[in-house]
Amino acid sequence: MFPAFIDALPALDIPFPEDAVSARALRSDRGLVVFFTFHKDVVLPEHAHGPQWGTLVAGELTMTIDGHSRTMRPGDHWDLPDGVPHSVKIAAGSVVIDAFAEPDRYPLRGESARDHP
Repeated sequence: MFPAFIDALPALDIPFPEDAVSARALRSDRGLVVFFTFHKDVVLPEHAHGPQWGTLVAGELTMTIDGHSRTMRPGDHWDLPDGVPHSVKIAAGSVVIDAFAEPDRYPLRGESARDHP
C-alpha cells in the first residue's frame, strides 16, 4: 500500500516475524515514525512506553485502555500520553502509521542499541 520510497526505508527489529508485520521507519534524534503493514492478525498484549500518536490508514484495529475498547477504522487516530498502559488487536491487511517520541523505541534492523542515542 505504501509507495516504493517508503517500502525502501530501513526495516525495524520488532518482536514479530516479517511474514506477520512489515515495518519501515524514519528516525531523528526527536522521534521515530513507523510505517506498519500487518500481513496476519496480531495481538499486542498490554504494554506502556513513551508518547505515541498514530493513525489507521487501512483495515481495522481494536485498542484497549483502562478496560475500555475502541474499534478503529481508516482515518481514526490515537494519541497516547507517556506511560499509558494499552493493548491492541490488529486485523490482517491493516496499515498503520505510528509516531513515537522515543527515537529508540525500535532499533533499525542490523543496528545495536549502542549504534544510536
